[in-house]
Amino acid sequence: MKALVVDDDRVLADLVAFTLRREGFEVLLAYDGASGLRRWEEARPDIVILDVNLPHTVPKMDGFTVLRHIREQADTPVILLTVREDEEDIVRGLKSGADDYVLKPFSPRQLVARIQAVLRRAGRAAVPALRQFGDLVFDPGRREVRVGSRKPVMLTPLESRMLDYLMLHAGHYVTVEDLIEHIWGAEKGNREMLRQLVRRLRSKIEPDTSQPTYIENLPGLGYGLMQRSS
Repeated sequence: MKALVVDDDRVLADLVAFTLRREGFEVLLAYDGASGLRRWEEARPDIVILDVNLPHTVPKMDGFTVLRHIREQADTPVILLTVREDEEDIVRGLKSGADDYVLKPFSPRQLVARIQAVLRRAGRAAVPALRQFGDLVFDPGRREVRVGSRKPVMLTPLESRMLDYLMLHAGHYVTVEDLIEHIWGAEKGNREMLRQLVRRLRSKIEPDTSQPTYIENLPGLGYGLMQRSS
């Protein structure tokens, strides 16, 4: 699955590219409208993530202009990004053929969810990529996790959702509040439910649950997927 990211904010473009690569996408980058359109014509990606407010290059091409050129030739799914909150811009983007519209700032998780939804509607749903951290390999599509040479273990939907989120943030701690909201929704989960879920997930991946080497807890902060020497 191939994605084209067109944004003059290189830091943001690199962050989006990093997130999409972790989801299994091949990512192409462009930083202005003209080069973005050229890359689209050459590569014909499965989806385009397109900033509206692109720099005034020659020839001048903002995001709406790039979108118009794409729509004249194909129905490639396009998600527009912008800091603008004017309703007229949103309406213009959608009327011009954009499949979705995301306001900056946004979380990478939100953008991934929007991309997946757009691809599903377009009949181009992406197959979840295998995730790996050290000798821990997780298959989100099958909800299976394998540690080293051990046999794969099936996870429940909640266990799978938690491990998937931790692997997306591997090497960093995620707050308890963020985990609860991601797994259950803020109004449905609580700390005790999270502790029980962590215990069950550890029992499936940790060599010794009394001395975790993967899912670590930092009191006062949260949980993180780490890999320490046992």
